[in-house]
Amino acid sequence: MLPAAATWEELDAAFRWAIPERYNIGVDVCDRWAAATPDAPAIIDARPGGGATITTFAALKAASNRLANALAARGIGRHSGGDGAGGADGDVGDRIGVLLPQCVETALGHIASAKMGCVSIPLFTLFGVDALRHRLRDSGARAVITNAVGAARIAAIRADLPALDAVLSVDGAGDGAEDFAAACAGMSADFTPVDTLAEDPAILIYTSGTTGDPKGALHAHRVLLGHLPGVEVSHNLMPQPGDLIWTPADWAWIGGLLDVLMPALHHGLPVVACRFDKFTGEAALALMAEQGVRNAFLPPTALKMMRLVPDAERFGLRLRSVASGGETLSPELIAWGERVLGTTINEFYGQTECNMIVSSCSALEPVTPGVMGRAVPGHRVAVVDPVTGAPLADGEEGAIAVAAPDPVMFLAYWNNPAATAEKFVTADGVRWLLTGDRGVSRDGRITFVGRDDDVISSAGYRIGPAEVENCLISHPAVELAGVVGKPDALRGSVVAAYVTLAQGYEPSDALAAEIAAHVKVRLAAHEYPRSVVFLEAMPLTTTGKIIRSRLRELAATD
Repeated sequence: MLPAAATWEELDAAFRWAIPERYNIGVDVCDRWAAATPDAPAIIDARPGGGATITTFAALKAASNRLANALAARGIGRHSGGDGAGGADGDVGDRIGVLLPQCVETALGHIASAKMGCVSIPLFTLFGVDALRHRLRDSGARAVITNAVGAARIAAIRADLPALDAVLSVDGAGDGAEDFAAACAGMSADFTPVDTLAEDPAILIYTSGTTGDPKGALHAHRVLLGHLPGVEVSHNLMPQPGDLIWTPADWAWIGGLLDVLMPALHHGLPVVACRFDKFTGEAALALMAEQGVRNAFLPPTALKMMRLVPDAERFGLRLRSVASGGETLSPELIAWGERVLGTTINEFYGQTECNMIVSSCSALEPVTPGVMGRAVPGHRVAVVDPVTGAPLADGEEGAIAVAAPDPVMFLAYWNNPAATAEKFVTADGVRWLLTGDRGVSRDGRITFVGRDDDVISSAGYRIGPAEVENCLISHPAVELAGVVGKPDALRGSVVAAYVTLAQGYEPSDALAAEIAAHVKVRLAAHEYPRSVVFLEAMPLTTTGKIIRSRLRELAATD
């Protein structure tokens, strides 16, 4: 989607959106390439330790069509007079849950759903019954594609899911689920996709839910096109000859599904799928070496685990691009990436409701550690006053916001118009989506400070946790670090650090003092942690982000 350019300024000036009125994700990422390059690899299903099964675009089309026909035979589809519960205009197709790890069937579920004019729901395989019950009941899902483990969990709550008519298991029949393969076997490999509008609902992704019940962010088919500039920039102007992408991020999350799988297939690039029994830094490095991965989206938590692998240079990796998002990256982590991965890690920023809107691009300009990057071409991003929506001057901290409309922006929260309205503020005729994150803009580059409720106010100073956390993990004893404000009678709050230790280190008062001093010397006296608490395990969301609300609960009771 991006025009050729030698500088960021040239790229930004030349870019124009080209969103067609009618557009279907499934046709775009599958059928289009099945017609143009039918034998090209689409998904490389890799086995840890070596070997892989390759699915071509032709095979992807035939299998997704059979699945679409199997679901249609069970009464699932896009019916006239849809309930419009998502807040979008027009019909909303039936909702189809996809509860699987990285595998071909996951892609088939989303592609078939899109071609049917339905709405797919990515579901994480580690969700328990409560998490599944909320998402499936709230969405009114009619079908779920899963495996034996997922089928057993759904069976336990099926009485609470009156709308659910069909469960197909890739592991065969059982626990109330039908055999996926048998359901598809007798079906035609021909299917006429629904002629959808680009604005028609396509994907319903639930937020991580660190506070309150997760909300369903309803996205239109255009969301994939909206992602492309950010994906291309963060991967140093993808696509390039020989590109082959992988991510450890589960395809149940927007980072795996719409930052990697769907954009790569849009460009006709192969995607590596892999299911580790347990993710380790060593296994990730080995997989990329074995499969010849050239591009990777590596979340910060994965990078931190990989950085702990001794002598990681032995894998001989020379990736063309690495993108990361979710947390600010430390200078040490960026330097490690250049040495071990062979490229500068490009940081990007976004959220479930409006993703890939800010990015760095080392192919166009040097990356500045601690700075997320610039607004991706096509997106208007600013730091604004969260109450009035007025854009703030350079260097002023405020709310990171995106101007609407925007092709990557969600349609609405499912069944929650009040929450949708709260997400926006209007100033001088511009409707801004408030991300809920705070930042600072300087010379067009945006620095992430923290979530609205993460910023620490201490003795009149405002302290962003990300900078302190990055300083903490630069200490050799610290594996992961989370920083929150701890109530203090004198200062209002003081910085409290919660850390998990690297192998070979044991908790002690002396080590806590050493870690605190490490921050005091490198940052500032008002930013160093006056409390250092050792944890056996850091509380993380299923996407690997630190749950600071849990840490704040600990700080309030310590």
